Amino acid sequence: MTVVQFVFYLFALTLLTGGVFTVVSKSPVHSVLWLILAFLSGAGLMVLLGAEFVAMLLIIVYVGAVAVLFLFVVMMLDVDFAELRAEMASYLPLALVIGLVLIMQLAMAFGTWELGGGVALHELPMGTPEGAGPHNTAALGLLLYDRYFILFQLAGLILLVAMIGAIVLTLRHRKDIKRQDVLAQMYRDPAKTLELKDVKPGQGL
Repeated sequence: MTVVQFVFYLFALTLLTGGVFTVVSKSPVHSVLWLILAFLSGAGLMVLLGAEFVAMLLIIVYVGAVAVLFLFVVMMLDVDFAELRAEMASYLPLALVIGLVLIMQLAMAFGTWELGGGVALHELPMGTPEGAGPHNTAALGLLLYDRYFILFQLAGLILLVAMIGAIVLTLRHRKDIKRQDVLAQMYRDPAKTLELKDVKPGQGL
């Protein structure tokens, strides 16, 4: 067994373990942590396949944003997970049917398929072959920042406008919360910030 095969089986086993414990863990926080482990293992498999860009997307987008967001939401919201778990039990037969259908589809997809010319899928070389031009990550960078630079910047601008719009629409000013007024603190009169009290002996303020 080569080093690549050993690393592949290690990442695959870790990915399956993380996926299983994501579903069966009783604590939602533990489920999110197992999900992060599954994402990291999937990123490792993508690196072995030569898709470094997809691996970085898995780590930056899913682990760095989505999974951490899930973790903060689960930890900050006061949710009765015992009640939710009791309601989920009623959907168990439907979940088993859907799981069986997914297993059948995976079995059909990863069966003994062959390409034209009698070449099996598992015999194809992984990664970018030597001398085949720029690396896939470099090729994607050249496309995004050269040919599609304007479209890339417009997509980022649309996302920025959408984020600002969501903040403006959901922002609510509560009157019962004391907020810091920076300008009032900066322009206050220093002579009025200190007041001397003549306190008599044995008399409180």
